[in-house]
This record gives sequence, structure tokens and C-alpha cells, in this order.
Amino acid sequence: MIGSAYHMELRHLRYFTAVVQWKGYREASRHLYITQPSISEAVSDLESELGIKLFSRDGRLARLTPEGQVFYEEAIKTLAQAERSIATAQRAAKGEIGRLGIGFIGFASYPFLSDLLRKFKARHPGVALRLEENVPSGQDLAFDRGEIDIGFTRPPSADRSSSYESRLLFREPLVVALPKTRKVKTKRIRIADLAGERIVTFQRASSPEVYDTIIRACNDNGFSPRMHNELNNMHSVLSTVEAEEGVAIVSASASNLRADNVSFYRLQPDNVRIDFVATWRKKEPSIALKSFLELLDAEMPAIRQKTRFP
Repeated sequence: MIGSAYHMELRHLRYFTAVVQWKGYREASRHLYITQPSISEAVSDLESELGIKLFSRDGRLARLTPEGQVFYEEAIKTLAQAERSIATAQRAAKGEIGRLGIGFIGFASYPFLSDLLRKFKARHPGVALRLEENVPSGQDLAFDRGEIDIGFTRPPSADRSSSYESRLLFREPLVVALPKTRKVKTKRIRIADLAGERIVTFQRASSPEVYDTIIRACNDNGFSPRMHNELNNMHSVLSTVEAEEGVAIVSASASNLRADNVSFYRLQPDNVRIDFVATWRKKEPSIALKSFLELLDAEMPAIRQKTRFP
């Protein structure tokens, strides 16, 4: 019986339920502004398709048969669900609902991300946000698993860049982190003077671009760094420096982290910059992602102001 229902339209259900609610074809016609024959034809089509009688005629009244009563109750549910579906689709089209996965490097995103998320939630309160703090390589995996839609991270690697769009947020210099017990009188430290130091750094697997940039900066200044510890998060790097177990060459945004016993110094020469980007897959963005990118565009001047490095 249901197998033949592919001919059935919501219009048929609306006409049928109207006949029930207005207790007859004439009143249903008057309230729907539809001709009575059109309503009669729709109900007749339903009866033919279902193979049952929906109404028993009693003068001008249309009384439901027992099976018609059962069908009426289900038709009401179907129409209500259809209305919900339409309303939901319309809200989704306006960016009012949906989900958005956001990956981010915490210390680099700290100056701007909370404001950005607060403004997005105010405009799109129905969008469910999924936040994932992760290193660049971890965000790559999250993209591959479909867990995030946009990442605040380092630029995609060469083998991934053709599949991603990126927007440059800011460029940051390298700095050296020293324990405060070191008494340094200058504001800048020559990279070459770090040749004898034990270097603590972020492991290459977590952020290849930053790691390779640090190695290259040392090589360009005449030495290969003595790698003492390679750690998988910036908190650990700075804690190791605080413990006087080495010094760290890091991106300047690491200074956003609280490390009471660490001092940061700009390097000399100061000719290296590391990009920080927003990146997402090259495909038609969801309504939620499109709305987020529009807000990101509007907020770019403020983001760049908050992430300036003197």
C-alpha cells in the first residue's frame, strides 16, 4: 500500500486534512481558496492510491471511516514534520543553524579568537561550534576526519596546499626565550651567540614549517643548533626553559603564554617571519562556514591590530 505512495504530494494531505477540520468539502474549499472539485479529486486520488475509503458520506458531512481516522492522525504528523523541515531548511539557508568545527593553535590565536567567536555566536546563536586546540599536524588529521571546517594554523604544506584556501592573518618574527635568571642587558640577541646553547624546541612532527625555519635561521648564521629537547606543546617548551634546561627559539606569539620566569628577546638579524593563517578546504563552503568567513573578513583590521609585534 505504501509502496505506491510516490504519487502522493503534501498538497493531497493538506486538502484531505482540511476536509476533516472543516467538516466537509465546501467549507474546506472556502478556507483554502481552492475549488471544490480540486479538493474532491485530491481526496479521490488518495483513496485510490491507498486502496481504502477515507470518508463515509453522510449528507453534506464528510465523516472519517475508522481507517480514515488512523490516516488522518498520521497525515497531521507528516504535515507538521514537513513544516518543521521547511522552517529548518530556511533557517539553515540564512546561516541560523548548522555546525562549525574550528581548529586553532591556542597561544597564537589567543589575542583575537575569543572576540571572533563571541561575535559569531551573537549573530548565529543556532550554529553549534566544535573547538579543537591542536598543533598544525593535528589539525591536518582533524580536517581529514571531517572534524574541523576551518583551522587557525600555519600555512598548509606543499602537498596539501592545492586542496586548501588560506587567508594570511599575520606574520610573526622569531624570538629567543631565556630563563629570567639570565641577566641580559640588551633587547636583542644575536642568533650566532646561541651556537653554544642547548636548544629546546617544538618537535618537527607537530609543526614542520616552524621547526625547519628555526634550523635554517641557525644554519644561515653559521651553526647547527644543539637540539636538547623536542616537545609537543609550547607550555612544555617554556616550562623547560623556566627550569633552566635550555633556551628556546620560538615564534613571537609564544609570549602570549604565561611564563613568569621566562623573558623573550628579539633576534638579530631579524629577517625571518612565520605566517599564521586561516585555512579551509577548497569546496563550496557550508552556510555556517561562509558566514564565519564573512565575519573573519570584516574583523581582519582588528585582528591585525591585536597581533602586531613591535
